[in-house]
Amino acid sequence: MAIKQELEKKTKRTCLYDKHLSLGAMMVEFGGFDMPLLYQNAGIAPEHMAVREHVGLFDVSHMGEVTVKGEDAERYVQHIFTNDIAGAPVGKIYYGMMCYENGGTVDDLLVYKMGENDFFLVINAANIDKDWAWMEENAAGFDIDLQNRSDYYGQIAVQGPESEDAMERVLGLPCKELTFYTCKTVDDVIISRTGYTGEDGFEVYGSYAFINDCWDKLIAAGVQACGLGCRDTLRFEVGLPLYGDELSEEITPIMAGLGMFVKLDKPEFIGKEALAKQKAEGPTKKLVGIELFDKAIPRHGYTVLNMDGEAIGEVTTGYHTLSSDKSVCMALIDAAYAKLDTEVQIQIRKKVFPGKVVKKQFYNKSYKK
Repeated sequence: MAIKQELEKKTKRTCLYDKHLSLGAMMVEFGGFDMPLLYQNAGIAPEHMAVREHVGLFDVSHMGEVTVKGEDAERYVQHIFTNDIAGAPVGKIYYGMMCYENGGTVDDLLVYKMGENDFFLVINAANIDKDWAWMEENAAGFDIDLQNRSDYYGQIAVQGPESEDAMERVLGLPCKELTFYTCKTVDDVIISRTGYTGEDGFEVYGSYAFINDCWDKLIAAGVQACGLGCRDTLRFEVGLPLYGDELSEEITPIMAGLGMFVKLDKPEFIGKEALAKQKAEGPTKKLVGIELFDKAIPRHGYTVLNMDGEAIGEVTTGYHTLSSDKSVCMALIDAAYAKLDTEVQIQIRKKVFPGKVVKKQFYNKSYKK
């Protein structure tokens, strides 16, 4: 009992915590929050396929939100962000990274252009405290109002080919006009056509009361509640990175194959010099996809070997995919072995299983352009 009480003290709860318990969710700690892993005794597969084929509902209220406003808001975001938001239209969303001077990744995030000199930044739950400290540290000399709003917003993600219908018909939230990576506000609610599943979908930010009401309406309408388990399998299948696995203080965006979100033609941003050098010289390690010729499942941290049995890297994320019935993984390996179709091996417990380097996207994305 004492151990349980201590755990409850250390982990935070989202505004939907009681909803998860009422649905019989299996709860786990993630990013400092008590979060649902899955809701069905049958496992992750039914939730995964609900998103691929119909629509699923996620609690993502654990994510962090930071607002940047003021005369120097755009200049500040340009300074800390690898992507280029110069002159961005209101309602546009950008994906990119914040990096250290050495090119290592502070976090990956979304930047929403809410208005002139008004930006909304969405950061990863596990990095909220670290990111906020880093943002404050780098705000000196900028005329901005920087606010950590992570404890104000609740957030849900409605994902899948039937997500637009669920948003419009069930929630009454107009969203048909939104294209991929755009957003709008309805009163104090932010609606964006974004997600982390590879399917069409939306994310909704609002007060705790509003998000609870949305959740209840969607569940009552028969929308499948989905946990962190299928959130990970869905993002993995389409090659989307998870901070701590495919990006970290040691793994730069260039190593992770995310150079398209690093705009080296910008006048400046933190880490630009190191990343430009790494791109010019070529990274020593690269993130690749690997497909095994066997049904064995490669897991995070497993060693990748060349055909001579020498260690060349390690697995970052691996699964037997639900959508394509293959044993695949993403792995950070020596750049010399990163060419497609290069044969490699993975050490899984006491056995070695052969495979080959493939593209990191194991399932085709389906976004509304």
